[in-house]
Amino acid sequence: MDHSDRTMLSDKVLQSHGGEKPHIWSSLEGGSRIDIGKQIFCNRSLNMRNIVAIGFDMDYTLAQYKPETFESLAYEGTVRKLVYDLGYPQELLEWTFDWKYMVRGLVLDKKRGNILKMDRHKYVKVAYHGFRELSKEDKVGTYGNTFIRDSFDEPDYALIDTLFSLAEAYLFAQLVDLRDNNPGKVPEGADYRRMYKDVRAAVDLCHRDGTLKQVVAKDPKRYINEDTSIVPMLKMLRNSGRLTFLVTNSLWDYTNIVMNFLCAWHTLDGGITCKFDWLQYFDVVITGSAKPGFFLEDNRANIFEVEPESGMLLNTDNGTPMPQVGSTSPKMLPKGLNKRYRVFQGGSVGHLHKLLSIESSTQVLYVGDHIYGDILRSKKVLGWRTMLVVPELEREVELLWELRDTRKQLRLLRNERDLVEDRVHHLKWSLKFESLGDDEKQNMISSLGELESQRDQVRLAHQQAQGDYHQKFHKTWGQLMKTGYQNSRFAHQVERFACLYTSQVSNLSLYSPDKCYRPSEDFMPHEFHILPS
Repeated sequence: MDHSDRTMLSDKVLQSHGGEKPHIWSSLEGGSRIDIGKQIFCNRSLNMRNIVAIGFDMDYTLAQYKPETFESLAYEGTVRKLVYDLGYPQELLEWTFDWKYMVRGLVLDKKRGNILKMDRHKYVKVAYHGFRELSKEDKVGTYGNTFIRDSFDEPDYALIDTLFSLAEAYLFAQLVDLRDNNPGKVPEGADYRRMYKDVRAAVDLCHRDGTLKQVVAKDPKRYINEDTSIVPMLKMLRNSGRLTFLVTNSLWDYTNIVMNFLCAWHTLDGGITCKFDWLQYFDVVITGSAKPGFFLEDNRANIFEVEPESGMLLNTDNGTPMPQVGSTSPKMLPKGLNKRYRVFQGGSVGHLHKLLSIESSTQVLYVGDHIYGDILRSKKVLGWRTMLVVPELEREVELLWELRDTRKQLRLLRNERDLVEDRVHHLKWSLKFESLGDDEKQNMISSLGELESQRDQVRLAHQQAQGDYHQKFHKTWGQLMKTGYQNSRFAHQVERFACLYTSQVSNLSLYSPDKCYRPSEDFMPHEFHILPS
């Protein structure tokens, strides 16, 4: 689509809204309007009538954690592990965490101690060494070699592609500054790569010893957002005849606490009663799934059935209970509950397909928050249809709408800049290759000087306006889905692997379960209703 086509389309879109904030009409009975921040955006056509089973991740998908409390808890636990287990100085305990600083889609350069934001073509647009911004010359000198293009993948780089990674990325930047300013305070021989490895080890220790989940389990309301739309959404999907399943890396004890909280089984004093009523909304629940390995077809992991009351594991043959040692028959749950409560641990996607009697991978829609852990493998390896949950998207599209006039001015400045630069190039070409008289040549030189001055002024005004615009989204990293005029690396991953994407999983409840989703034009779908006029 060329520039004029885009302009005509954007004019039609804005005229249709009369300048009001854009909505779309829900296909549910009553035709309620859906605010743009709650919409589901489509990269590839998906007819929900062809979907037999809909699955969900739990952490950061069904359960949305509060960054100001949960990420701070993760940060503090990681710092304590660094100090008490890995020999880092006590002063780290006095450090504080800015939970708003890091964003998803960044890349950590372990070797150089840099944090990068790049576009879809892997050109580095923003780069920081610790918390010090790199100059354009430093960026180009380090990452601008056009003959040797870096893949920006492991083992030299780490991808910040999940909200769980934000705290460790911030801590890594702090350690880079500490090493640069006080090299004697870090453990001997600890370079940037070693420090990142230590941070990762500390994070793993927090998860392994239950530091995080034990605290969250005691007071879920402090760390998890309540969402009263989840239960109606699950009921709607099941009433439409779909199978529903949950696949999470969390183990059964923690999963039960979180899902009880989300399904609002609260006591009068605000506590949580760990019932199993929430299981009625799922045909199969698989905990301890070890994603993304769970999605590999050659995965030979054993699957065990979980007894909800005790949490004990029962041997199974691909999901079918087996006799226990010393018994002559399989140990079953109380009569009437086995079919209703089907909880497992481990296994692989092959077990899941068998348990749900799935004939074709394209009949499955899986909803998750992790590009690589949930979406890429399930889409690329299995051919499942996918939906990515991007909580940051709600604020981003709201700002896109509020700043639509600014985007229009940016486009006008860009057009003016291109026009002046074209005239400069034309005059330079004429001076170099055309036969000119002395007077004509002198006039051209004079005009060229004026144009170059005008070009510099317009270029500076455009760069400042564009910088101010991106800082409205985030003071350091700018817009999540863009770097300048290009889609960001994160946006590129969303486009490639997510059939659908939205800000909250419960947005599914705003649409008909039989809806057919179709993509917009050749730009990011969430930009469709808010193109500059």
